[in-house]
Amino acid sequence: MEGIGKILLIVGGIIVILGLLLIFSHHIPFFGKLPGDIFIKRDGFSLYFPIVTLLLLSLLVTIIVNVILHFMNK
Repeated sequence: MEGIGKILLIVGGIIVILGLLLIFSHHIPFFGKLPGDIFIKRDGFSLYFPIVTLLLLSLLVTIIVNVILHFMNK
């Protein structure tokens, strides 16, 4: 049961971090406007795919989770 508790804490922490990013994303100046983010706007159609922003967020979350797991295993 201890392992399940640790997993739930980590998942909960990730959800909190993602929620805070969504709430305060308009205050982060570079969020969603990095070079490599795809934005296509035409008549009656717009497509926005922030691929570079998602890659950076994935890297950040991976680092945070690895640090948490490292300290929990000691």
